[in-house]
Formats: sequence, structure tokens, C-alpha cells
Amino acid sequence: MIRYILRRLLQVIPVLLGTTFLIYYMVFAMPGDPLLTLFGDKTPNPALLEQLRAQYHLDQPFIVQYLLYLGGALRGDFGTSYSGQAVSEILARTFPVTLRLAVIAVVLELVLAVVIGLVSGLRKGKFFDNINLIISLVLLSVPIFVLAFLAQYFIGIKLGWARPTVSGSAPWSELLLPGIVLALSLYATSMRLTRASVITTMNQDFVRTAYSKGLPRRRVIPVHVLRNSLIPTITNVGTDFGVLMVGATVTEGIFNVPGVGNAVFQAIRHSQGPTVVSFVTVMVLIYVFVNLGVDLLYALLDPRIRYE
Repeated sequence: MIRYILRRLLQVIPVLLGTTFLIYYMVFAMPGDPLLTLFGDKTPNPALLEQLRAQYHLDQPFIVQYLLYLGGALRGDFGTSYSGQAVSEILARTFPVTLRLAVIAVVLELVLAVVIGLVSGLRKGKFFDNINLIISLVLLSVPIFVLAFLAQYFIGIKLGWARPTVSGSAPWSELLLPGIVLALSLYATSMRLTRASVITTMNQDFVRTAYSKGLPRRRVIPVHVLRNSLIPTITNVGTDFGVLMVGATVTEGIFNVPGVGNAVFQAIRHSQGPTVVSFVTVMVLIYVFVNLGVDLLYALLDPRIRYE
């Protein structure tokens, strides 16, 4: 197990280097001067422009710029945005908000997918199963921004059960509505995976053997059926968590959530290259460690899986 974890951690190095190099190239090696966006329609003072280029190392060759950024990132210094704010401060302000939103969405998605997917799999072809397949198909077909606007209008404005937008502090209670929207948009795929896996597992020999030994249904279903059916669901939910931590840009924009998605959107909109590159670097790390955690969960769910 330890050797496997070390090997996976070593794989982070080329992934991180390759990803940061590509995004840095796409942001800084393209034609145009990103500093000109700071001045809008005004003509900047040439001396001031040169001073800013030297401050942000834009007067250096591209490879030197990248190495300087990489060295700073390894020390925990992600540089300064063109507006003068430290990128690390933006990360510290936005990531906790997105983490809370992602936790709400993933917990709701997992609970709904496991419970409803298990019951649907056990009642294959029955009324409950058919209704849930129709509902999941509808949720898969409706775009996320439609769900967000409907929830915002009916639950937030008409019924007044929740705030239609999130305040700057973004407490757990205000993130519940956007979290529900995200959970519903992700739930359908996880539920279908759970249902299909339960149906497949129910036909396995070890389940028949458990029943033939006289084990009660209340023992066979949670221990032998559900546990062995969760691997596809956990994989999908782990991927969803990584996606949400990267930033649910559309949902955060509609509900005015001051999280990662909003910050990245604003950074791209205002050509804030250092902010975009730093956020992508942190996103890659989150994705890698989430996938590592999901892989390690496999061994807990299925005793037949061993990492040597």
C-alpha cells in the first residue's frame, strides 16, 4: 500500500509540470499585452508600462517567466495579480467557500444515489424503478442553468425558503440551495450507476451462496450487495467532487457564490494571467489527490482489491 501511494505521488510531478507549462503557455505566450487591459481605453505611460512588465517578469523570455513562476509556486508564492492583490489571498478566500458548496452537493448526491439506486436495483422493472429512471432522464436532459434559475425563482423568490443569492460570507445555510441544484444535476448518473451495479451484483455467485447459507436479507443486501456495488458510484462521485472543487462556474455565477468558479471567470474576463495559472495549478493538485483517495477506497469496499 505504501509503495503504491508513493508511486502515485511521484506521478504528480510530471502531471503538474506538464499541466502548468501548457496553461502558462496558453496564457502568456499568446500575442498581445495583458497589461494593456488594466488601462482600458486610455493610453498608458510607456515608462509605467515598462515598469509593470519588469515587475511581472513580462520583459523576460517565456521559459524564464515559467521557471520563475514555478520556483515561486514551489515556495508557496503564487505571485500577484495585475490588480495588486496576492493570488494566495484570493485562493484563501474562495476555496473554503467552494469546498463547503462541494461537500453539500456531494453528500446529497451520494445519499440520494445510493439509497434510490439500491431500491431501484432491488425492484428492477417495478413502478418505483420506472419512475426514478424517468426522473433521472429528465435531470440528465435539463441544463444546470435551467435547474438553477427554477430553484432560485420558485424556492428563493416565490416561496422564500432560501436566499436567492449568497452573501459575501457564504455560510452553510445560504449554500444549501445551490448545493441542492448541483446535487440534482449530478445525482442522475450516480443513481443509474448504483442501480446497474446492484442488478449485476444480485446475480453473482457469492450472493446466491450467502442466501443458500441461510443469511437473512437484511445481512446480504448491505454487506454483500451494496458494498460490492459502490465502486462505480464512488468513482463517479469522486470525479464530481474534483469537478466541483475546480469550480461550478455557472451555478456560482447564478447564485453569486464568491467561490473558485466566480474567481476564475473574473480572472479570465480581465486577463489576470497569474491568477488563472495559479488556480489551475491548485485544481490539478486537488484532482490528483481526490483520485488517489478514491483508489484507496476501493480496497476498503472490495477485499479482493489489493495494492502491492
